[in-house]
Amino acid sequence: MAEPPVRLRPALRMPSLRTLARLLVVLGPVAAGSAWVAHSGIGAAELQALIRHHPAAPAMFLLIHIAVSLLFLPRTMMAMVAGAIFGAGWGVAWAALGSVLGAVAGFLLTRCVAGGLADTAVMARFADVLRRVEGGGWRAVAMLRLVPVIPHSAANYALGLTRLPLGAYALGSLVGQLPMTVAFVEFGAAGNGVLSGKPDWLLPTAAGVAMLALSVLLPKLAARRAAS
Repeated sequence: MAEPPVRLRPALRMPSLRTLARLLVVLGPVAAGSAWVAHSGIGAAELQALIRHHPAAPAMFLLIHIAVSLLFLPRTMMAMVAGAIFGAGWGVAWAALGSVLGAVAGFLLTRCVAGGLADTAVMARFADVLRRVEGGGWRAVAMLRLVPVIPHSAANYALGLTRLPLGAYALGSLVGQLPMTVAFVEFGAAGNGVLSGKPDWLLPTAAGVAMLALSVLLPKLAARRAAS
């Protein structure tokens, strides 16, 4: 009786340069910060206060936010970080600014390389959508940003292929991204309150849920209005 053939395990695939870059952006600062905290003996509350009040903290946050946007990482992660570090007020300001700067960076990068970052075969499927957004100006960009299934970074690169003015693109991105940004900043602030043992986490949680619901309802209301 013939023996069954031996099944070999598939060869391990080496991670791509894009994957390695993502891991470096995410894990690099975490590893460096963890090592520094371990050697300094500083507590979590003291560390948060040190970062929050450091004059370079906003600039570093914005630079990391831009890198996250270019590497297809979720911007909601950065919004939660902003809420945890800077609180609900300043967290919204820095997260909204970082989100717009990241969007503009991807938009301009695509234009500078003549669309080389975008797969033309894939983008051809969205040609009609891009034409509508191009004709609709900042309002169309805002509506597109409210659709949760469209990745932030992919939209940045795709819209760079259009003839949208930079000002209209930036304004539409700010308006469309703001509800989701506020929601996750509030969640980050609430999570920080829970971890710190503070009793004021209920209000940011409720505000985050309300803004998240608003960001989901707005595209549906806009679609109904367009259909009527």
